[in-house]
Amino acid sequence: MPENAAEVTAAGIARLAGVGRAAVSNWRRRHADFPRPVGGTETSPSFALAEVERWLREQGKLAEVPLRERVWQQLTAHPAGAVTALTQAGCALLAVHDRPARWAAAAAVPDERLAAALPPVLAETLAARFGEPGPVPAPGADELAPSTALLRGVTELAAQTGARGAFEFLLGRHLDANPRQYTLTPPEPAELMAALAGAGGTVLDPAAGTGALLRAAERPDAVYAQDADPDLTALAALRLALHGDAPVHAAAGDALRADAHPNLTADAVLCHPPFNERHWGHEELAYDPRWEYGLPARTESELAWVQHALARLRPGGTAVLLMPPAAASRRSGRRVRAGLLRRGALRAVVALPAGAAPPYGIPLHLWVLRRPAPGDRPAPELLVVDTAAGADGTPGATPGGRDRIDWTALRTTVLDAWRAVEGHGTVEETPGVSRSVPVIELLDDDVDLAPARHLPPPAAAGGTAELVRVRDRLTRTLGRAAELTPPPARPAPPEGPLPWPSTTVGELARAGALVLRAGGPGTAPPGDAVPVLTEQDVLAGREPSGTLPEGDGEEEAVLVAAGDVIVPVLGAGTVVRVADETLAGAALGRNLQLLRPDPAALDPWFLAGFLRGSTNQRQASSYASTATRLDVRRLQLPRLPLADQRRYGERFRALGEFEDALRLAGRLGEQLVQGLCDGLTDGRVLPG
Repeated sequence: MPENAAEVTAAGIARLAGVGRAAVSNWRRRHADFPRPVGGTETSPSFALAEVERWLREQGKLAEVPLRERVWQQLTAHPAGAVTALTQAGCALLAVHDRPARWAAAAAVPDERLAAALPPVLAETLAARFGEPGPVPAPGADELAPSTALLRGVTELAAQTGARGAFEFLLGRHLDANPRQYTLTPPEPAELMAALAGAGGTVLDPAAGTGALLRAAERPDAVYAQDADPDLTALAALRLALHGDAPVHAAAGDALRADAHPNLTADAVLCHPPFNERHWGHEELAYDPRWEYGLPARTESELAWVQHALARLRPGGTAVLLMPPAAASRRSGRRVRAGLLRRGALRAVVALPAGAAPPYGIPLHLWVLRRPAPGDRPAPELLVVDTAAGADGTPGATPGGRDRIDWTALRTTVLDAWRAVEGHGTVEETPGVSRSVPVIELLDDDVDLAPARHLPPPAAAGGTAELVRVRDRLTRTLGRAAELTPPPARPAPPEGPLPWPSTTVGELARAGALVLRAGGPGTAPPGDAVPVLTEQDVLAGREPSGTLPEGDGEEEAVLVAAGDVIVPVLGAGTVVRVADETLAGAALGRNLQLLRPDPAALDPWFLAGFLRGSTNQRQASSYASTATRLDVRRLQLPRLPLADQRRYGERFRALGEFEDALRLAGRLGEQLVQGLCDGLTDGRVLPG
């Protein structure tokens, strides 16, 4: 195999051929001529990409390796590492974009001369875009020698998707493959932050990362980026240069300790600063002139970034920062917060739903700041907006995690409130959502800026009329539950339980009477929203609440169909659920097993009812660890003709309807009690 030849894992082979990983394992076992591993480990071997391509094509399993996959495999296999390869690919794509004729002429030479022909073109392109010395060092011939195939590939890819699209694909794939190495700002909050900052002018991001916030800026005249990581700075500079025509000024370094743009007066600053840094320079920067509003405490690195952003703004310029919620209320930061309020620098605090941006488990805040101009009167009010509640139908806040946030409604809620403040100095109060709070109310001992603490409670949807509707529905549900109450049990004959021959789920699966599938990991192709039926959904008797994560779809999820019988396998419960149309099409979650009976041989309700028996589940459970695990294959049920199965099935179905009515009554009862408690405590309901 040639030195530096690209290698590919079994997962990569599956992507190339458009199959699952299990198919690749089968090919390795069944075909003696399948390429041998050339690297990796025994449990995760790697194969020569060229050999794999040839074998797939000879077997008729691949007409042509998709260009995007071939380029990606070449990038990940680069001997200098994926980041170096990605940077070189970005340099080439920028030359293709900015100097197509010069690139074409240089690339027309044979492969053995390509590495020597490209450096002048790349150096000229980078110098023209970034100046000298720039954030992206021009690679030399020796550095480009292992990259010949990669650079040819990215040129072909640019011809298909454009230079910008090619780089976004490679960068996005790299970030997805290394999620723990980078803190990313998703496009939705980035676009909202850019809209709050306004269009045009010079825009700075002093903690730019991969350039997501500057990429979202609306029609900037120039963009300024800085990041402590030189590799990220180079990637961000290339990304921004490919994204638009605005001049890009990027530099590596810690913006707090070594500001690369100390004389800049930007029109806008966008920033997603690092959170909870204890070593941000508290001691050596104690007398820094940027701390106009007070020296940030050692534990308040975020307030240092806030003041750095204000220091780099022109008078009247706007900064928007993504902040942890603790920064709005920690006592150690109250003096700086008070200074920002008294001077009129802090104009709005917006609470986002949990899942809006990493860390996804925390409902982050947006702070909107404006640098006061000399002679300006401080703003008398602070806009607070809460999009994080969600339980009461607040616009833009949708419960259920990051995949269920209604960004269109959220963006409308926030921007409408901000534009009202910009135009009129205040906003009409919307209970539970937005309010202009007089600054004097905030300047107490805590200076707590958390929006939820300054908003009147939202009016219950429908007010007391809604409580009446809930009560009426509860009354009907209780009546329905009474109707469905099972009749007195018919006793078994005196001689004991009915004798019948039995079988197991495993035997039925081997005979083809049912199909047994286990839930587990899976990914959905980009753009496909596939709901996931979780273990908790089955136990609670509710609709699917999860969402299948986006990926390349290489791991196929098990999809539920109506009539499937679903069994949780962990814990000591006795819950079994028959899927109806509301569950059809959902992916099966972890710790669940699906039984799909042949309707000509098994009635699903008969199957579910007998699988739910306490004795049956106890005998099929294992107690080898701290958690009880059910071996579904060992569950037993009687061998009965289909007509008898259906008699039992109808009775089990009736019991299921009774259970559903009781569960709904419980939920409605809780809703009614909580609604009355809320109404009594906030004055909407009188005790009489």
